[in-house]
Amino acid sequence: MKKRILVIDDEESIRSVVRDSLETEGYAVIEGENSEEAIRKATELKPDLMILDLGIPTIGGLEVCRILRKREETAGLPIIILTVRSREVDKVIGLEMGADDYITKPFHRRELIARVKAVIRRGRLQETNRRLYESGDIILDADAYTVKVSGKPVELRPKEFDLLQILLEKKGSVLSREFLCESVLGYEYFGSSRTIDAHLKNLRKALGPAGDIIKTVRGVGYKVEEKKTQ
Repeated sequence: MKKRILVIDDEESIRSVVRDSLETEGYAVIEGENSEEAIRKATELKPDLMILDLGIPTIGGLEVCRILRKREETAGLPIIILTVRSREVDKVIGLEMGADDYITKPFHRRELIARVKAVIRRGRLQETNRRLYESGDIILDADAYTVKVSGKPVELRPKEFDLLQILLEKKGSVLSREFLCESVLGYEYFGSSRTIDAHLKNLRKALGPAGDIIKTVRGVGYKVEEKKTQ
């Protein structure tokens, strides 16, 4: 299947050059000319990459980039910013807003294609290396900092999230209360190791019935155990 690239620029002549260059390389191109189209098409069409001009109406490319990065459904969308500006500060601001790379107008076709291929390649590598942990109905994405139970998002407090992550990382192993305290609290805990029990209680409550995979090992600690199918 062809990779789909969303090109957002208010100049038709620029879109035409970008479109022809990308289509020659086998990419499918989707076009837009303003910030509203950029946000809508990025969200609804889920392209593999966006080439985004900073000077588009009405709110500009930087604000579009910021909005897309804050939304769960577009947070991972690779973005290359396209601009006539040559000041280093503009490039830096674009990257700080969440862009993956930049191209300054005027550009050479070979530079455009090289940058597109590099960003898509990095995206594939990041997806391959994504830290996902699953057990039962629970999926924890350590990179996106999200937890889902049966496909629905679950809000956890930071310590609860860290606790669930380490339990899933070491699924099947019994982890002592002392080890969990040191790992989750980030330092050697000198108080009662039973403190971790309170965090576990809150974690199980937040996970609902799915939290049953967290087993108490009497006198030792806890472990994650898959439910056996009948």
